[in-house]
Amino acid sequence: MRIAHSGRQGLASATADPLPDMIVLDLMLPDLSGIEICRKLREGDRTRDIPVVMCTAKGEEIDRVVGFEVGADDYVVKPYSVRELILRIRALLRRAHRVEGEPSLIRFGRLKIDRDAHRAWVDEAEVGLTALEFRLLHAFLSRRGRVQTRDALLSDVWGIEADVTTRTVDTHVKRLREKLGEAGGYIETLRGVGYRFKVNPTRRPLDPARSGPTPGPRTPARARRRDRVGRGDAHPGRRRRPADRDRGLRDRDDRRLGRRAAVARHAARPGPDHAGRRPPP
Repeated sequence: MRIAHSGRQGLASATADPLPDMIVLDLMLPDLSGIEICRKLREGDRTRDIPVVMCTAKGEEIDRVVGFEVGADDYVVKPYSVRELILRIRALLRRAHRVEGEPSLIRFGRLKIDRDAHRAWVDEAEVGLTALEFRLLHAFLSRRGRVQTRDALLSDVWGIEADVTTRTVDTHVKRLREKLGEAGGYIETLRGVGYRFKVNPTRRPLDPARSGPTPGPRTPARARRRDRVGRGDAHPGRRRRPADRDRGLRDRDDRRLGRRAAVARHAARPGPDHAGRRPPP
């Protein structure tokens, strides 16, 4: 066991050989904050996989979220029970122990991750992930096809019974999807339950240049009905026969001609005389 009383001394002790199996980190140190120390540990190739437990008096939700985002594996608020802290440390050590036979490089469709190097690629283009985002992606990929509830993710990725709202899980999943781009579609949302990683990868999207001509937009149903009304066949069951339609057109023209003739006759009639009498028709 190594004990350090300042941030720089603790950082030097954490990177010295042999590397520690676990780091219990305080946030309020005299010269260097625990957040900065954890960030430097996650950036180092030799120390990025060492489990880190943050112990601090800062118990606000924003403090917990920042701690997990920079790479903490668990977050304990003072005052705490020593027995609880020991149980959390044991649980992290069990999870940190590598499972025999588990491959380091995992491929799934357009996605590839290297567990030992903490690196991820989509279509051979590397994606920059934080330590927490990488653990979340590895948890999804190693359990593909199985439902992952928010409580299970909080327990396995953030730490046992981490006191973080479930909205934090949704926020991190959203960020992970955005960074993965089209490969983010492998993570499915199950409303009211949690998330699930697809069992089989989907095919690449079709190239529009190779998929043939794109069909034109469909005419709205209202416009199609209006066209049928204009043709007189709004109701297919009552379609008028051509002869009936022609007869109706002739009757309409006759009525128009009759009205015009009546107007002409009325205009040709002479007006009344001075006594107000009209001549007989």
